[in-house]
Amino acid sequence: MESDNVENSMTRLTTMGPQAPPDVSAYRQSYGKKAITNGVPTAVVYCEGNFGQVDGKTANGLVRHSQAYRILAVIDGLLEGRDSGQVLDKVSNGIPILEDLEAAVTREAYIPDTLIYGMAPSTGKMSPADRGVVLDAIALGMNIVSGLHEFLGDDPEISGAANASNVTIRDIRKPRPSKDMRLFDGSVSEVKAIRIAVLGTDCAIGKRTTATILARELNARGIKTVLVGTGQTGLMQGAKYGIAMDAVPPQFCCGELERVIVAASRGDEPDVILIEGQGALSHPAFCTSAFILRGGQPHGVVLQHAPKRAHRCDFPGMPMPGPRSEIALIEAFADTRVIGITLNHEAMTGTEVDRAIDSLSRDLGVPVTDALTRPEVHLSDMVLAAFPQLRPVPLVAAE
Repeated sequence: MESDNVENSMTRLTTMGPQAPPDVSAYRQSYGKKAITNGVPTAVVYCEGNFGQVDGKTANGLVRHSQAYRILAVIDGLLEGRDSGQVLDKVSNGIPILEDLEAAVTREAYIPDTLIYGMAPSTGKMSPADRGVVLDAIALGMNIVSGLHEFLGDDPEISGAANASNVTIRDIRKPRPSKDMRLFDGSVSEVKAIRIAVLGTDCAIGKRTTATILARELNARGIKTVLVGTGQTGLMQGAKYGIAMDAVPPQFCCGELERVIVAASRGDEPDVILIEGQGALSHPAFCTSAFILRGGQPHGVVLQHAPKRAHRCDFPGMPMPGPRSEIALIEAFADTRVIGITLNHEAMTGTEVDRAIDSLSRDLGVPVTDALTRPEVHLSDMVLAAFPQLRPVPLVAAE
């Protein structure tokens, strides 16, 4: 049955292109009017063959948390019929996984506002099949959001179709014009908020998810916290402040990150600024962690680690580092300290997570938790243990 689904999915997708297939016009007639929406736009996330996987991290993140869009469904023919929350976290969230774009559109009373390209392939580019889905969504009047390194707004065919259909293309990774970028000038040192970076021992390891949960928990405890996004998914989710760092020329990375941190400080006057990490400082394929440590000048670092991951994502010849060596590298590279470890529990049982928490906390002498399977208060306790000055002052009743 699974092989049939794969075959049908591939056949269906390769027939989609600039000209809509015969069945598209039929459901366009039935759902030809878009709802007049106030507030958060609706969105369908396209993640064919990758939902719940490493390359589907954008879709995974949007299903778990999204302020900018109301996610209606995920498209992945291999997982059709399942609940997306069950696939990710074994907790139902009511966001279904559907076979294709047609299924996502026909189940709604109105055509969704947006199609989000929910994959982050290592190539940074979409396949010809994916291109067809994007063009069909445009033909239906849907706006497009993409975090790819290739900018869809610069593609003549796609941008021409968008203009003809009067829809927008949002290329998340497209940086500001170089004339508007700024170099590092040291102004981050004037920011009063405690700055904490959430870094990791690999890419696609859960740094953004942990940072999002930590920000929510600190705010719930009365500690005003702002999360600065540094990647495409965080910006899609609705981060108020942020840049896609891997699309910024290296000479401007530190300055551009400093710019958004200073803006967050002035705009919201938070107690804590969390900085989403990218890649890993020890990973030879990425430089973004170095820029985050230099440009963000964090007072503390939370390190995300996957104990059962054998090798770096997309690099089977590169064994994963242990947290001890990553901590040593971070603390030697920057004037900061690792205040705790958070776990990615992929391929781990609950018992294995418990053992990892116990052994790592004992061996490394720092708090350890799992942001998704352990109480969220453990995350905020980690921060308060390192920075006790953040503890809210209890109100004393007047005598």
